[in-house]
Amino acid sequence: MTTLRGLGAVAAAATFLLISACAQAGTDGGAGAAPSSSPPGSPAGADGLVLRVSHSGGFVGPDALAGRLPDLSVYADGRMIFEGPVTAIYPGPALPNVQVRMISPQQVRDLVERAVAAGVRSGADLGQPGVADATTTEVTVVTAAGEQTVAANALREARDDDPQLTPAQRQARAKLQGFIDQADKLAAGPGAQPYKPEVLAAIVTPWVEPGDDLPGRPAGKEWPGPALPGEPLTPALKLSCVTATGDQLDAILAAAKDATARTPWISGGNGWTVRFRPLLPGETGCADLKAAR
Repeated sequence: MTTLRGLGAVAAAATFLLISACAQAGTDGGAGAAPSSSPPGSPAGADGLVLRVSHSGGFVGPDALAGRLPDLSVYADGRMIFEGPVTAIYPGPALPNVQVRMISPQQVRDLVERAVAAGVRSGADLGQPGVADATTTEVTVVTAAGEQTVAANALREARDDDPQLTPAQRQARAKLQGFIDQADKLAAGPGAQPYKPEVLAAIVTPWVEPGDDLPGRPAGKEWPGPALPGEPLTPALKLSCVTATGDQLDAILAAAKDATARTPWISGGNGWTVRFRPLLPGETGCADLKAAR
């Protein structure tokens, strides 16, 4: 799965179209009902999370940290949810390109087993390479032993011969990266559909006029959702959050289909910059984004 994360997709509004075909997707894009049983040995419910690959930290703004999507989330019912391919344009579309693909119960089991074999266990030592401002890759797997999480800073950025890593740490990091590459390849298979969330979060900051060296102010749009700026996420940074469901969610998607990441949204007579973050299964509101940071 090759992406340029955080830039959105050219056809980003399509990200949130209905995914009725998802329930009919087969194990590799063919026909068939979605599986309903958890992988053996997993305490997850029929649709609970069994695997997640995500990133934390890095040299990005606070709105990007709060609105960051996991790279990959796999659920016991076979759903793989991930951010799809994007186009490197500036400014990018307002809506991220989130995709969902169905896999078989056996493929879910295989992923869990491979994660364990790749060393995903709490407390594993993957070292600290000599790389500054890199993200930390976090992989979580849910097994009969409970939830296990491993974290590796600068997993892709570190040199193979980094002197701050021991041979054992280098081997463990290579093993983990190999597993992530396998999971990404599976997600990139046929049959993916746009993901439509039941809840859409908006990470909100005050609109700031562009500097002299930046493109001019884009046209503003009236905000059709809950009043901005919403509840504080980080008051010191003037970072807030609102969520939308039902008709308000649909109205936002319709308004955002031709918006960009720099579009000023007008609410209460003021301009706001909005980063859209679809909530994933198991997430219910802005509090989940606080925890994710």
